[in-house]
Amino acid sequence: MRTIVIEHHSDVAVLQLCGELDADTTRQLQATLVELLERQVPRIVVDLTGLKFCDSVGLSSFITSKQVIAARGGWLSFAGANPFLGQLMETVGLGRYFAIFPEVDDAIAAAQL
Repeated sequence: MRTIVIEHHSDVAVLQLCGELDADTTRQLQATLVELLERQVPRIVVDLTGLKFCDSVGLSSFITSKQVIAARGGWLSFAGANPFLGQLMETVGLGRYFAIFPEVDDAIAAAQL
């Protein structure tokens, strides 16, 4: 898996994930999230467009980050999930805790409101 962080404005980071997120690659995601969570107010859009597969271990990294994000007044949202990932996220109930958008631009626009 490959992670790329792109800055949009000074307060929103887009985290692009490419490849497969599973037990073997989740450490890379966690390391990137740790860096992003060091921001005073973490505002993160996770771009899932290039992510081909994700298991429960990968999803748990986002869930465990939520406490830090919420404590600092920030947020994390998802965008661009393929049908498999979209269904997986709904099945495990992530839609109750995180905003899920069809496109990255939609998530960034929502952040500006």
